[in-house]
Amino acid sequence: MSLTELIEGVEAHEKTLRVFNADPEVVDTLRVQFGDRNLTVVGESTPSGQPSAFVVLSQDDEFVTAASVAEVLVDDAEADPGFSADSYRPILDHLDETLFTSYDTQQMISASREIEDRAWRLGKGELHAGFQKLSILAPQMDVYERLAEKEGLDVHAYAAPDADVPRHDTDMTIHVERSDEIRRSWFVVYDGGGVDVNKCALLAEERESRAFYGFWTYDPDTVDWLVDYLGKAYGLVEQ
Repeated sequence: MSLTELIEGVEAHEKTLRVFNADPEVVDTLRVQFGDRNLTVVGESTPSGQPSAFVVLSQDDEFVTAASVAEVLVDDAEADPGFSADSYRPILDHLDETLFTSYDTQQMISASREIEDRAWRLGKGELHAGFQKLSILAPQMDVYERLAEKEGLDVHAYAAPDADVPRHDTDMTIHVERSDEIRRSWFVVYDGGGVDVNKCALLAEERESRAFYGFWTYDPDTVDWLVDYLGKAYGLVEQ
């Protein structure tokens, strides 16, 4: 299985959010809130009209979770991608490994920073980041050299050759790969220092010019698969 096939597997499992006994304006608000996710939002009513304003999340017609509308509605500032699962509302807890669509470069950078910050704070384990091209990696070297200065953190960067390999004074490992998969993929994968609850990853591919489609995950098995795949597929190093 490739990185693209993993994204396609996530894409194939669309979730549905049913909004019961709520005003149409609320349903529309939730459609906008989740407009960049592979999530169908529909308005429905129970025969009694009770309880009021609640939502049910399902995947492939199987129940996932339920919550009140008040618990699901978030402010715009809180709707950006984040990786601190403890801070999520009930529905958002279950939207990891749900495809996001058309994220621009700034949204991808914001999401990537969340994982990089977790790796920085914990200061141990492995961090793998795909930059598509060396020319994109170069402006990020200050950030990644700081990460690589953490004694217990093993930092790997992946990029296709379109410029010289950036100079660096740390033990950061740069994988120069001539793979189409690397050219179109943006990923940041942190193995949590071997602790499952700390594992997280972002994986996306550029399907249109600077428009990215992918998912984030806290699932330890998915993170472990990504780390193992990158090691097997791109283990050789050119610096």
